Amino acid sequence: MLDFRVETFLTVCETMNFTRAAELLHITQPAVSQHIHALEAQYGTRLFLYEGKQLRLTESGQLFLQTAATMRHDVRRLQEALHQMDSRRHLRFGATLSIGEYILPGPLLRLLKEDPALQLRMITANTQELFRLMDQGELDFAIVEGSFDQQVYEGLVYCTQRFIPVAAPDYSFSGPVHRMADLLEARLLVREPGSGTRGVLEQALEARNLNVHSFRYLTELGSLNLIKSLVCAGAGISFFYQPVVQAELDRGDLVEIPLEDGEIRHDFTFLWRRGSAFAPYYREMFRLLRQN
Repeated sequence: MLDFRVETFLTVCETMNFTRAAELLHITQPAVSQHIHALEAQYGTRLFLYEGKQLRLTESGQLFLQTAATMRHDVRRLQEALHQMDSRRHLRFGATLSIGEYILPGPLLRLLKEDPALQLRMITANTQELFRLMDQGELDFAIVEGSFDQQVYEGLVYCTQRFIPVAAPDYSFSGPVHRMADLLEARLLVREPGSGTRGVLEQALEARNLNVHSFRYLTELGSLNLIKSLVCAGAGISFFYQPVVQAELDRGDLVEIPLEDGEIRHDFTFLWRRGSAFAPYYREMFRLLRQN
């Protein structure tokens, strides 16, 4: 069981407000303050400071948060592991949309065939939401395409994929297309901020002194399949990992837009909380999921 004062600290970090933390914990605001002061006395350091009316973590508080979040994650994982000693194995993890729908079906099918009693729960969400769920102990690990803080998470490269611009075969560009800048007059269809795919595209554009708002027309959509359908229908262009659109490329519903200013490749990363006592277990799951 995690120390109740550490739970209070984590709740304050989530809300950055003592009163709101008290409401969520169903205790009084003075009790929240007492818990935080007790932790500060125990460790001999300030965890929070006020800048005006704004509560912020100190440098010591940031370090304590990283460790405490991993502790909470491991406590929940331990509870499940102990329970599983007398029951079926459970696996809880997350993946971004591109990975969950187009990369993992084969490996998951193999896992389920090898262990029919496996209780598997996979959540698909954008990269930032998966980080939040890992930090709260709701997920054991995640496979993401977005960037991550290496001080908070430990990771292994799951695979590397081409990230390609595509359009309908009869899509009409305003002029010859040779470089990324030649696409700017087209309508760009893109995922919402916070998604891994959006982040990879933004990095590629930044390397060319561009951004998504450099495009004359910008359409943001939360559904990968909706974007793909609209691009197939000639509504604009978009960027996808090659496995996501391979079937459409094979059928001729989409074509890759060849560019001369560099091929884009990106790693998919298997992540867990840095410092977790269950790191050997996560490394074994990484090995099993990569077998195909």
